[in-house]
Amino acid sequence: MFSKLSSILREVFTEEGGSAASNEHRYQRAMAGLLCEVASADNELDPREEAAKTRMLGELLGIEEAASNSLVNEARVDASNSVSLYDYTDKLRQLDQQQRFSLVKAMWEVAYADGKLDPLEESVIRKTSELLYLDHALFIKAKLEAQADAKH
Repeated sequence: MFSKLSSILREVFTEEGGSAASNEHRYQRAMAGLLCEVASADNELDPREEAAKTRMLGELLGIEEAASNSLVNEARVDASNSVSLYDYTDKLRQLDQQQRFSLVKAMWEVAYADGKLDPLEESVIRKTSELLYLDHALFIKAKLEAQADAKH
């Protein structure tokens, strides 16, 4: 499913004009930015969340760890300049429900990586889900699946 996400993103990038590579990179950075926003929401830098960001980004985009690390580092810079979650979600609304579900689930995975869910992390994920127009049932499903994964 994650490879399908990458191929659909490539198609969307090409349709938007500009070079497909630069558009694809913007979308990848938007996804990385959302994962960074979740990890930093509780104002604690936890190595387990940092590792989860890189791992989940790699799974979402089907890219190597080095590329994931690079995107996460770029997203940290973007996050310091970002005014709102809309800066990220505006770029990602073309994804279908299943792809948005995968992204929101990845956000939950990052939030649960340190063994606890901070209310601020949940707030970021909830707002992102709303801005991406993800069905509420899928929002809940993503949370429950991530909780189950965290317990194993």
